[in-house]
Amino acid sequence: MKVSAEKIENQQVVLTIEVESADLDKAENRACTRLANQVKIPGFRKGKAPRMIVERHVGKQAVLQEAFDLLAPKAIEDAMKDQSIESIVTRPQVDIVTLEEGKDVVFKATVVPRPAITLGEYKGLKIEKKVDEVTDEDVQHQIEHIADHQAKMVDAPEGAAVEDGDFTTLDYKGEIDGVAFEGGEGKDYPLQIGSKSFIPGFEDQLIGLHAGEEKDVNVTFPEEYHAKDLAGKAAVFHCKINSIKRKELPEINDEFAKASSKFETLDALKADIRENLQKNAERKAEDAQKEQALETATNNTTVDIPPVMIDNEVERMIREMQMRLAQQGMQLEQYLQFAGTDIAKLRDTYRETAEKNVRTGLMLEEVAKAENIKVDAADLDNEVQMMAAAYGATPKQVKKIITEQGRLNDLVATVARNKTMQFIFDNIAE
Repeated sequence: MKVSAEKIENQQVVLTIEVESADLDKAENRACTRLANQVKIPGFRKGKAPRMIVERHVGKQAVLQEAFDLLAPKAIEDAMKDQSIESIVTRPQVDIVTLEEGKDVVFKATVVPRPAITLGEYKGLKIEKKVDEVTDEDVQHQIEHIADHQAKMVDAPEGAAVEDGDFTTLDYKGEIDGVAFEGGEGKDYPLQIGSKSFIPGFEDQLIGLHAGEEKDVNVTFPEEYHAKDLAGKAAVFHCKINSIKRKELPEINDEFAKASSKFETLDALKADIRENLQKNAERKAEDAQKEQALETATNNTTVDIPPVMIDNEVERMIREMQMRLAQQGMQLEQYLQFAGTDIAKLRDTYRETAEKNVRTGLMLEEVAKAENIKVDAADLDNEVQMMAAAYGATPKQVKKIITEQGRLNDLVATVARNKTMQFIFDNIAE
């Protein structure tokens, strides 16, 4: 076998591979055996038809193509070894130059080698853990949050006018140039004033109205409004306030503490809240420290990333987004229309994050090699158990799904990545 290599743009390498005709002839024999088992040839049992009959039945070109498909992977693997290419980041792009009976096979395989990576500092990183102080105001905010959840909705006093924060029910009917439009009408619609759930300026114009009172509200739809036929247009909504309700908050005292918690006094409740807030602050600080350590180790790494790796990561992120949308009953096309964007712009918004993800992944792979971090059966079992707990399944069920979907390598890669990250975290300087 003869091999030559040419470097082209975007870190691609074109391998020109020449395989001797004798090897092609052997591959043709194997190809005929395989085809004889795949197609039904009259007068012969499956797999028993001789080469000449198979070639006559399926055609010489089909046999040559099958033979090429059999010999190409090994030829590419050998060619990569010949050129000291240890691994590649995408499947090779194959272009046949010569594939004829009795002649040497010549083809080109365009590959993207895994880029060279130079690690910087990743052990003993000096990353400060900044724990936010829990203040009396933080505790009081939590108390008020609990009180808000226990508040009762009561009718506003007779004769009261709508105020910011009030809960109203109203009838409304919208028109543009005197013509009603689809989706512009509601009956007894619940609306909290100040929630900004309606068009900007709508809720403010209801302030001061009394129950039973009507008013025409003039607004303009935002230019970026999701319904394109309404975007930027002026509209009039004929509104009528049907009811006004307000929250009645409980008095914050020992009785409140008893009713809303397991504690007998307000001071005990506050002490518990402070303790939980402090634990949350510690966790948040630790997470931030870990994130900074990972980012620092990544930034300390030198690597020239092939564009195709970023492209592939962008596509992976989009597929992940599609799955999340599907779980919510929405298609990607619907989301793009609602967001006023298109797939090309979405890809552009993902590129910076995708590059960071790829750079971090390459850094972690290199650290794992440098530190000889391995994944053993116990590591996999622990990961499967955590997955089972998260999805409400048994470890056996999770293993079955992973095996059936051929995702064992993905599982190993995930565990290796997690172990390597933990190694970096464990080695943050004190």
